[in-house]
Amino acid sequence: MDFLEIANHRQSCRSYDPDRPVEREKLEAILEAVRLAPSACNAQPYHLTVCRGETAKAVAKATQGMGMNKFADQAPVLIVISEAPYTKAAALGAKVKGNDYRSIDIGIATAYLTAEADTQGLSTCILGWLDDEKIRGICGLQSPVRLVITLGYAAKGDALRAKKRKDIAELVTEL
Repeated sequence: MDFLEIANHRQSCRSYDPDRPVEREKLEAILEAVRLAPSACNAQPYHLTVCRGETAKAVAKATQGMGMNKFADQAPVLIVISEAPYTKAAALGAKVKGNDYRSIDIGIATAYLTAEADTQGLSTCILGWLDDEKIRGICGLQSPVRLVITLGYAAKGDALRAKKRKDIAELVTEL
């Protein structure tokens, strides 16, 4: 599968098969892809906490406030992405340039994670609606939680949806 095939195939899954576990070797491939993702000064200012079983259920519940993410507790794996400290070089660059490289790096790592999951035949959904304090308590984290990724096999009948995206002319200017 080439990258454009992955980009066309990957979608946010909201219906998982809760009885089909994620194989260890597939999870390891996904985590390796994240490890190889580029980041400012190679700082990798994030930490991944892989949650299964009752821990995954508790984290899922912490993403379901106000009726959101009702499907999250179906996913057999949830990956919590929290901040980690910058390296000195990345911290200096962020301060001098006034740019939040940590958020950019977390976004890149998440893109690698979701793309590799797709190549492994797994589905994902990126959750930004979450209770940071609850998830920190569940996972024993000190740093802010930025995203939770649901991971698993899509339920039967979860069809590929047509992509609704802006036209390329709205996104790109060539000078």
